[in-house]
Amino acid sequence: MAEKLGVYICGGCDIGANLDIDALAEFAQNGRHSSLVKVAKSSQVLCSPEGKAMIEADIAEHELDGVVCCACSPRVKWDVFKFDGPTQVERVNLREHCVWSFEDDPKLPGQMEVIAKDYVNMGIAKINGSKNPDPELPTTVKTVMVMGGGFTGLNAALNAASLGYDVVLVEKDGKLGGKAAGFKASFPLAYPYDRTQETGVEALIAEVEGNGKVKVFKGTTVKTVEGAPGNYNVTLANGENFEIGSIVLATGWVPGDAKYLAPLGYGKIKNVITTKELEEMAAAGSLGSKTVCFICDPGKFMESVSYVAGEACEPVEELPCDETAEGADEECESFAYSNKESAKHLAYSSELTSLVALKQANYVADAGGMAYILYDHMMVPGINEQYYKAAQDNPAVMLSKAEVVAVKEEGGSPVVVAKNTLLGDSIEIAADIVVLPTAMVPTTAADPTINLVYRQGPAFPDLELFDGFADSNYVCFPYETRRTGVYAAGAVRQPMGLGLAREDAAGAALKAVQCIESANHGVAVHPRSGDLSFPIFNFTRCTQCKRCTEECPFGALDDDEKGTPKPNPTRCRRCGTCMGACPERVISFDNYNIGQIGMTIKQVNVPDKIEEGGPRIIVLTCENDAYPALDMAAMRGRKWNPYVRFIPVRCLGSVNAIWVADAMSKGVDGVMMLGCKYGDDYQCHFMKGSELCSRRKENIAESLGRLGVEPERVEQYELSIDEYDKVPGLIEDFVSNITTNFGPNPFKGY
Repeated sequence: MAEKLGVYICGGCDIGANLDIDALAEFAQNGRHSSLVKVAKSSQVLCSPEGKAMIEADIAEHELDGVVCCACSPRVKWDVFKFDGPTQVERVNLREHCVWSFEDDPKLPGQMEVIAKDYVNMGIAKINGSKNPDPELPTTVKTVMVMGGGFTGLNAALNAASLGYDVVLVEKDGKLGGKAAGFKASFPLAYPYDRTQETGVEALIAEVEGNGKVKVFKGTTVKTVEGAPGNYNVTLANGENFEIGSIVLATGWVPGDAKYLAPLGYGKIKNVITTKELEEMAAAGSLGSKTVCFICDPGKFMESVSYVAGEACEPVEELPCDETAEGADEECESFAYSNKESAKHLAYSSELTSLVALKQANYVADAGGMAYILYDHMMVPGINEQYYKAAQDNPAVMLSKAEVVAVKEEGGSPVVVAKNTLLGDSIEIAADIVVLPTAMVPTTAADPTINLVYRQGPAFPDLELFDGFADSNYVCFPYETRRTGVYAAGAVRQPMGLGLAREDAAGAALKAVQCIESANHGVAVHPRSGDLSFPIFNFTRCTQCKRCTEECPFGALDDDEKGTPKPNPTRCRRCGTCMGACPERVISFDNYNIGQIGMTIKQVNVPDKIEEGGPRIIVLTCENDAYPALDMAAMRGRKWNPYVRFIPVRCLGSVNAIWVADAMSKGVDGVMMLGCKYGDDYQCHFMKGSELCSRRKENIAESLGRLGVEPERVEQYELSIDEYDKVPGLIEDFVSNITTNFGPNPFKGY
């Protein structure tokens, strides 16, 4: 515990212009925590070299083990307020959460000073309940396994090897190269970006097979993956066994069932084929001089076929990933179908649809044929615009936006019927071949199992959140999967062509290396990168209820033979979900625990009567999206109700019901919980935190009801980082609802 504290009040950024910083320092020195505070000072600019030097001098003179810096948001200048040695630092946000966002209540003036004093006391209590983590420091294995020997896997293996790590490359087929080995060419990978290029996959294979740091295993698969990041034990189907530090998942894609293309004639009309089949023809040199019509967006067009042409789509079963996904790590388009009554296009598509059509149209033109490309959207972002322009200039390629309404057969050949073309009229194109995009399904959609020996099962969970892709948070943490230590790259992660797959392989390899090195130093990899803490269990009080093991989003907890949680520290991402789940409160972190936040809540000054000091609302705020949104709101001049007090939490999944009980027993009038979005609009950095909190809120409501406290005094709100403008309204509506409809907490004054 930090028990020799220094408290420092900054006067910069409007703080000194609105608060008496000398009086605030005196308050900290002589207030309720006077026994802990050894020195309290103010500074006009605390982050200046002089301000930091003052703190460092006090640390040395008074042997301070804790420093409370009352200044700006902890999200800024964290590198400034960092001191050598064991001294802990707590940041109190007087700028964004007090001075910049203060909205005065004319009925009860003088609230800004009350807010500032509350936050100072809260900061002191919080650091007093914290201690420096003592992490486990396992000796890690510096070997990276790459699952998949296609274009992405080959690049990932070479990247990891170039960093000095041994690599075990496992490919289920009898040869390397994957899907890319069957391509005739790639769309542009380098300057001048206006022509097809060789894939270079043969050179990659030769380089991998000639690299002394890479062991290649072909014709086999991974049988089991046991252990945890830094110390996996992997057994292959051929019986070989390896100690592995981390894994790059580069297993790519599998073609979707082409029966989903039946409404456009596939399987019914001769020479209606897929891009995969045309690629094989081109690679074999059997394309010849033909008229070929490419349909880029079959999902949307199939709806037209259903209703415009009057032919009902045949009902088809859902693909394995529910609303299938497609992606192409090596070149094809990204589209998929979810089918309950008729085939439908996903809400998204990718540029690969367009780029593959352009590439294969060039094959046709080079063979002396004529290519027609009909599209709903021609997507060629960035430098790929050069490739599109080159196709426009090619007299053997005709491109047109169009609505395909039918593919029919006349004289044994397919005919494409389209309307709303760039020519303005409906047209019919008699073609030798009609080409439909290949649905490319990530391997984790077709089979989510990677044979993990985890209590939570062998597969990646909840893949339906990502349309079957293994990437667990592609917005914020690329390459990360739901299993720490396993990093996805290429088509198994997102739709992409060879150029992006090459970059993806490098990124995933770096994450795999970072994971090994982080585990070796006892720190988290992501999202709380560098966090030294990990859950501590008081097993003597554990009731083996299994809530922590079942609710952990990352499989960090197994069970022993008695059902007692068995921690795997290097799998842990430090979200605290297990702490929030535990009804006995036997799980904690050295620097983030039940008692610490409980004491922080109790520092809030709660008036005995609302009329004399206003209501009090505690806002438990997720540090990932909600807290930054608060900062952004304040920075943009938004003001909010002066009766709220914010307490950051690692994730709403870490919120334990006892915190709400602490607040209510103190007389707090309401508790808001601000967290990330979940469900269809998922954005939670820890996957399940907001959703789990929502479920637990039902239990909290029951407990409050038994105490005679209205459950509506506790509400959860979803907030994304860019919705900062909603913050004042959310707060005002909640406070107004409490004061108007429920009045003071019945425990107020006790």
